[in-house]
Amino acid sequence: MIEARTTWIEKQRFDGIASSGHSIVVDGDKSGGNSPMELVLIGLCGCTGYDVVSILQKKREAFTSLEVRAEAERAPEPPTVYTQIKVTYRVGGKVSRKAVEDAVRLSKEKYCSVSAMLAKTAKITSQIEYLDG
Repeated sequence: MIEARTTWIEKQRFDGIASSGHSIVVDGDKSGGNSPMELVLIGLCGCTGYDVVSILQKKREAFTSLEVRAEAERAPEPPTVYTQIKVTYRVGGKVSRKAVEDAVRLSKEKYCSVSAMLAKTAKITSQIEYLDG
């Protein structure tokens, strides 16, 4: 089981902590920390990034870097869920394009639980940019 809690600090700012023991500032007005919806996108980038790295390592691909970015649009009325998300993978190193494409597809279709949850309300698209090779 995973647990999380937040403790109000001031204004719309909270200290959040989860089962891992790491804390993070969550701020509804973004003046002192990431908003909850920004953290969801960060979670998506981290989740799919973890998958892609793991898959590429298992395939012994010689990648040297991976940056995952997400841009999202939200519904105009509450609840303002994400309706469209574009995920960009920037991969460095001498890698097989097919291996990277397979890793991204497997993350989206099979492994990334954050992506699976967000896909209930958002159309998620992806693109891959190759920095080397």
